[in-house]
Amino acid sequence: MLPTSHYDKAKADRAVKFIENLCHTKGKWAGKRFWLLPWQEQLIRDIFGIVKPDGYRQFRTAFVEICKKVGKSELAAAVALYLLYADNEPSAEVYGAAADRQQASIVFDVARQMVEMSPALLKRSKLMTATKRIVNYGNSGYYQVLSAEVGGKHGFSVSGLVFDEIHTQPNRQLYDVLTKGSSDARQNPLHFIITTAGTDRHSIAYELHTKAVDILEGRRVDPTFYPVVYGLKDDEDWEDEANWYKVNPSLGYTVDIERLRDAYREAKQNPADEVTFKWLRLNMWVSSTVAWIPDAIFMKGNEEIDLAALEGRDCYGGLDLSSTGDITALVLMFPPRNEDEKYILLPFFWVPEETIPQRVKAASVPYDIWERQGYLLSTEGNVIHYDFIEKFINDLAEKYHIVEIAVDRWNATQMIQNLEGDGFTMVPFGQGFASMSGPTKDFYRLLMEGKIIHGGHPVLRWMAGNVVVDTDPAGNIKVTKAKSKEKIDGIVAAIMALDRCIRNQTEPQGSVYDERGLLVF
Repeated sequence: MLPTSHYDKAKADRAVKFIENLCHTKGKWAGKRFWLLPWQEQLIRDIFGIVKPDGYRQFRTAFVEICKKVGKSELAAAVALYLLYADNEPSAEVYGAAADRQQASIVFDVARQMVEMSPALLKRSKLMTATKRIVNYGNSGYYQVLSAEVGGKHGFSVSGLVFDEIHTQPNRQLYDVLTKGSSDARQNPLHFIITTAGTDRHSIAYELHTKAVDILEGRRVDPTFYPVVYGLKDDEDWEDEANWYKVNPSLGYTVDIERLRDAYREAKQNPADEVTFKWLRLNMWVSSTVAWIPDAIFMKGNEEIDLAALEGRDCYGGLDLSSTGDITALVLMFPPRNEDEKYILLPFFWVPEETIPQRVKAASVPYDIWERQGYLLSTEGNVIHYDFIEKFINDLAEKYHIVEIAVDRWNATQMIQNLEGDGFTMVPFGQGFASMSGPTKDFYRLLMEGKIIHGGHPVLRWMAGNVVVDTDPAGNIKVTKAKSKEKIDGIVAAIMALDRCIRNQTEPQGSVYDERGLLVF
């Protein structure tokens, strides 16, 4: 909070009184006064009551991340109506935005019903249901639902914005258009963002989530940003009912504990239901699929790597060759030399340079940023140049003693033959259950124990969050590219590299291939 800001009780009371004169529109509360719950009242009092010396609000952006079924739409609608009718803003322009017009209309329809149930508001309003607009004749202002398309929105003069479920935004364009510059002509704008957690950690929603958490935990300061996050962290116990109350401030009011217990019992029986329970009921950031590697588990290996200390050491490679237009991944795995050491993982990734802008646009994944930061390498043109990668691997061999490189046995490319000609031991590696299950389970176990160090490499972290596993009736597992939502090449390469590490550590007298035979190309 700014040192010169202060709490204006009269302004806070005014906002609370306005909202509590509205009526609920849904369920058993329909038609009843909108008495704010404690957490809601605190939020409203802070946003509208904390002001700068000039009397204008301190907060320009309020970010509220909270579970489903807590009265989110009703609160968002009430805020939109206050900004339209009671904020003393001439010619107010209040906009409702979401991933699409239908989603944005949810809050609008609640607001429209609230106006219809308020004779004082209705007599000075025009409700335009077809165009999703509420006009306030008193100040020549309006509340308007926007479509998701960005074009044509640069000319707005936003006095108020209610952004619903920002986690569903495919990119940050709509958010940027409506919040950066569109409110410059207004003295007292407010961007009210209310959402549940999402599934994409490379989204504008997660960016805002991270900012909110950083402010709450004292790592960042922004006096114009009001953060509210009701959600469990990855390392908190999702099965503890005390934590359910912690992140469900409406539990016991709009949310029934028995309903939550029923959902929990279903979650214990089905991994997909577990994901849904964590996401919607506990407001946790999870993958939309049944993710194999939770981010908290992966990040146990986020320790700094001393590259100089690795020079000359034995290591084992996993090479996942792409088609000519896709990602190629190489992982070097350095085995521990004693019981006190951990495995050290060095990943390298290549993409065709000309495909990067298209990848960013299509998937909203920051390939361009990773390339600038050096975490992703590019080869000229729109296809992978294997000769470039071959030279890179030979250069790596000048630094590290690469004992073996495991490679998918179906990728019998000229590059593999060239590497063999350069003196590398290339080990064919199948991608089925028989070959993958053992090292895949070992990889997860070592991540769980914090015994694989990777330095938090962002490309590998993203890939870890994409991994989905297949299971056969015997309980064998393998990672599957077909079902994973995005690229996982680095994880596949890491598992193959780990396999070679473990086999050479546990079988110093010979190779596993002495017994089962060599799988030829």
